[in-house]
Amino acid sequence: MASQSFAQDEQLVAAQRGDAGAFAALVRWHQASVHGLALRMLNRFDRADDLAQDVFLRLFDHLSDIESTQHLGFWLRRVTANLAIDRLRQLPQHTSAVPVETLDSEAQADDSDPWLQRLLRSLIAELPPQPRAVMLLRYQEDFDPIDIAKALDMPLNTVKSHLKRSLDSLRARITRLDPVRREVTRHE
Repeated sequence: MASQSFAQDEQLVAAQRGDAGAFAALVRWHQASVHGLALRMLNRFDRADDLAQDVFLRLFDHLSDIESTQHLGFWLRRVTANLAIDRLRQLPQHTSAVPVETLDSEAQADDSDPWLQRLLRSLIAELPPQPRAVMLLRYQEDFDPIDIAKALDMPLNTVKSHLKRSLDSLRARITRLDPVRREVTRHE
């Protein structure tokens, strides 16, 4: 892992000096995470493709602002989330246009309960843009609340509020949909 990080550091410096091949390598390293976050936010492959392309165009324009490979990862997720929020606000509805089952190709390999994983993806897709971004950055991208606040340019308490309300809403909706889980939840 350290050698990959060193290689990315070298590619970043080379890309900042104008090396197109190095920039292409950075795009390849980060393409899956940018596209995955865009897909989870927008729920349509075509929109996620367009958004990912826009993110990397912005990266090209702001490459000199990137301080390190760690900063690059944070910057890419921040720009992806913010562009997705902006695009969702422009849509007439915030509903999923693609059946959630088609998103399984992007799912993590350790899905212990496929029904629950699909249900969660579907319920998160129904959240408004900002709470959806907060949830995805926290639980898909593993950002801590402070980093989410920085990435989305919102107060930390707003991030915490979005997390709490979204989690409460998801729990309530799952409980209503699955009576077996309702019994388990009641006894915990």
